[in-house]
Amino acid sequence: QVQLVESGGGLVQAGDSLRLSCAASGRTINRYSMAWFRQAPGKERECVAGINWSAASTYYADSVKGRFTISRDNAKKTGYLQMNSLKPEDTAVYYCAVSSRTAFRSTVITAEEDYDYWGQGTQVTVSS
Repeated sequence: QVQLVESGGGLVQAGDSLRLSCAASGRTINRYSMAWFRQAPGKERECVAGINWSAASTYYADSVKGRFTISRDNAKKTGYLQMNSLKPEDTAVYYCAVSSRTAFRSTVITAEEDYDYWGQGTQVTVSS
């Protein structure tokens, strides 16, 4: 089993930055892909960024490309999402997720159904 705990969310103004963290405990996640999803009110959950086990491959949704950066520190079993130039449309609950089905995979998967471990979510609110 893997337990994931997100932190770093909050209320910020447009143009500000936030750094989300995702701390894992339990089984090692070093060999698995990790991703950040978000869900805004009335919308479906979407993958905004993903990273493979070695950090050699990353994925970004078009809406965050150039503003968000995903990273991971396997020694600390922690993943990060650096969010810059935040916009009101970035307001959502952000979830980190790990896929145990992706051991040593070179590419990033983005389908929600492929991720089997999820954190509880952290709220990010961006005011205009």
